[in-house]
Amino acid sequence: MKILVIEDETKVGAFIKRGLEEHHHQVEVYADGIGGQQAALEHDYDLIILDLMLPGINGITLCRNLRALEVGTPILMLTALNATQDIVDGLNAGADDYLAKPFHFSELIARLQALSRRKNQFHQDQAILAFADLQLNTNTKMARRGGQDITLTAKEYALLELLLKNTGKVLSRALISEAVWGLEFDTGTNTIDVYVNYLRNKIEKGFSGEKLIHTVVGMGYVMKQK
Repeated sequence: MKILVIEDETKVGAFIKRGLEEHHHQVEVYADGIGGQQAALEHDYDLIILDLMLPGINGITLCRNLRALEVGTPILMLTALNATQDIVDGLNAGADDYLAKPFHFSELIARLQALSRRKNQFHQDQAILAFADLQLNTNTKMARRGGQDITLTAKEYALLELLLKNTGKVLSRALISEAVWGLEFDTGTNTIDVYVNYLRNKIEKGFSGEKLIHTVVGMGYVMKQK
């Protein structure tokens, strides 16, 4: 993992860096809040270890700034022993976990691993689009309904993804044509209708669940439950 450490105590920063590198992580250390914040905004990290007391910008403010700028990297905040209010403030500012100094390095590793697992699970969850009993995995490009995997062609996948991202909204044929085929809608063809039928056959035919793709006459199609 690529880890950003923002810690103003030189010995502590060096201790963390050495230990993480021994565990085969890539580590960058900044000794002040301004430099650390800039690094977090300009580069992608898997995790951030953030000390509470920093010159330039303190840890609470830095954490709040990153979250306000939609930096979602997991943050482990380092606090003083029994600093209950600091812990509360840090978590409220957007930190994901905390560790009180002094600490055993094994505990630091355990907490970082837990944060990494949470992050990975979050991304896995984000990869699933679901509606009723239908699921679409945007990583594998596979659909699933009634315990069965459903293989889709590229256009069928793109069409289903569009419908699932806009459930309850009527999508015109012109919008679908542009979004899925990248073309202006040609009123002289029935390509979209044909692909909708292909998709219906795959995700509705033979399943006990209700119909999901509905035709709105004169307007287009909508993904909804009756």
